[in-house]
Amino acid sequence: MHEVRRKEFCLAFTHLHVHTEFSLLDGSSKVKEVIARAKELGMDSLAITDHGVMYGVIDFYKAAKEAGIRPILGCEVYVAPDSRLIKDSRGDDRYNHLVLLAENNKGYENLVKLVSMGFVDGFYYRPRVDEELLRKYHEGLIALSACLAGEVPRAISRGNYEEAAKIAEKYREIFGDGNYFLELQDHGIPEQQTVNAALLQLSRELNIPLVATNDVHYTNAEDAEPHDILLCLQTGKKLADEDRMRYEGGQYYLKSEEEMRALFPYAKEALDNTHRIAERCNVEIEFGVTKLPKFDVPEGYDSWSYLNKLCEEGLKKRYPDDDG
Repeated sequence: MHEVRRKEFCLAFTHLHVHTEFSLLDGSSKVKEVIARAKELGMDSLAITDHGVMYGVIDFYKAAKEAGIRPILGCEVYVAPDSRLIKDSRGDDRYNHLVLLAENNKGYENLVKLVSMGFVDGFYYRPRVDEELLRKYHEGLIALSACLAGEVPRAISRGNYEEAAKIAEKYREIFGDGNYFLELQDHGIPEQQTVNAALLQLSRELNIPLVATNDVHYTNAEDAEPHDILLCLQTGKKLADEDRMRYEGGQYYLKSEEEMRALFPYAKEALDNTHRIAERCNVEIEFGVTKLPKFDVPEGYDSWSYLNKLCEEGLKKRYPDDDG
């Protein structure tokens, strides 16, 4: 029976929205365990999209390669509603989520820059990027509209379909046709049904492709309870507290392709798009090679003699009275 299913589905689903232990106190999936589970489920690729950080990318890349899994390197970034330099209190609107996946090495370089700048000059509760940075460093990146905390889903949830359409068109324009996807999710939350219906309509009207994901925060279904304890550690709450952050329903695990297709029988293209995206993502990281910047030197010098010249000039400039 298992072989029949494998043939029927052609293993055409890839998880593109996955949080690991490096989404600190939010994701509980250990890198090697979640990769092993993907392998066990017969998947040939898997993404890492931790919240705002890329701490786990190298460990993930190495472990995935070793397991024969295509590593898709990404990040669920936080996007400031205005400029990343503006830091004021807006409650839940301090930032919106956006999933970015590196399609190639240029995309990986740009993703590293975005995440770094999010910390250096955009940090406000979270490391944030903004539209200016996304426009500057979009090359080589594939974007997904993210969970209910994404900018498009939030506009839909507020009943502002026209605004959601404008936002979706903005992101398509930033990343280019075929590089921005509207993301369907279903964890049993009623609000997601409303959002998904609107996303389907947006896709038809704007010709923006769909992708189906599961917001993976733990590896197996039975990990839901320990993950809930992890959230309590993050928020300083007790399990008995009613008013606290929760991931209701126990659906945030690495689901099989069969489970994902059962969730989205109306969105086959969105499911198939996950593997199409995966096949586009080919980042190759070279290890064991020292990579230093190359500086051109004037004619008549080699790198050593020119460095000495600059040092001597700098010494005279800074210490003009030093005859030593």
